[in-house]
Amino acid sequence: MAFRRHEREGLVYFTIPSFDHTGLVRHCFTTRTGGVSSGRVKGLNLGFSRPDSRENVLENFKRLCRAVGIDSKSLVFSHQVHGTHIREVTGQDAGKGLWKDSDIKDTDGLITSSRGVTLTTFYADCVPLYFLDPVKRAVGLTHAGWKGTVAGIALETVKRMNEAFGSRPEDMLVGIGPSICRDCYEVDEPVVSRLKENMKYWRDVITPLGKGKYLLDLQSTNRMALQKAGIREENITDSGLCTMCNGELFYSYRREGKDTGSLAALLQLM
Repeated sequence: MAFRRHEREGLVYFTIPSFDHTGLVRHCFTTRTGGVSSGRVKGLNLGFSRPDSRENVLENFKRLCRAVGIDSKSLVFSHQVHGTHIREVTGQDAGKGLWKDSDIKDTDGLITSSRGVTLTTFYADCVPLYFLDPVKRAVGLTHAGWKGTVAGIALETVKRMNEAFGSRPEDMLVGIGPSICRDCYEVDEPVVSRLKENMKYWRDVITPLGKGKYLLDLQSTNRMALQKAGIREENITDSGLCTMCNGELFYSYRREGKDTGSLAALLQLM
C-alpha cells in the first residue's frame, strides 16, 4: 500500500497508512503545495537555508502544523550532513532548530520514546525513512542520501532503537518516503565503487548506462538494507513517489539545483 494523500487548509501532504492505523502517531511528508514562499521556492518551503525569508518559513511551519494537528513548539530539527549519526531526543529538546538554538549537530536521524515530541528532517530528493515500534512505543526518522544509504544509516537506526528502547526489528513498521527514483538518479563510478564496497546486493540496485554512468535505485537500496536489518517485508511501505518526476508536488535538488525549496518529514508519538 502506497502513502495516503491528504488535502487540508490549502496544503497537500502524505501519510503512511500502516502508521495511521496504529493510532499512535501524527506524521506527514510535505509537498510544495500551499505556503507563502515565492520565487524559486514558491509554495511551502520549509528550509531556512533556502532563498527565502525567515518570516515566510515560520508561517509555512505554522500552517503545516495546524493542518497536521501538531504544536509547532514540539518540533525538533535534525542537522543533516549525509552521515550516520542518530540522536535520541526528549521533551527537553522540543523547539530546537525552530524556536530556540540547537545543540543537535551533524545528525541525520532522530529517535524518541517521548510523547509529544515531533521529529523533523529535511529533503529535496534524498530518502526519508520513518520508523515506528508499536510495541515499545518508540519512533525514529532518518535522512538517507546516497552517502548515508551506502554507509548503513537504515541499519544504524534500527540498532539505535534497539539499544535505546529495546525495539525488535520484527515488530517495527517502516515507511520509505517520496524521493528521487531509479530512472531519475544518475550517478558516476565513485558512487558505485562505494556501493560495491559496502553492499553485497549492489548489482540489484544499479543500471549501467555506459561511460562510467549508472542509474541508482536509492529506494530499493534502503528497502534491502531494512530487510537485512530484520524488518519484515510486509511491514515496509514505499510511497511510490519520485520527487524529481513530480515537479508540481515536490521540490527537487537534481531538477532545480541548490536553490530549490525544502520538503520535510514530521513524526510525533502521541
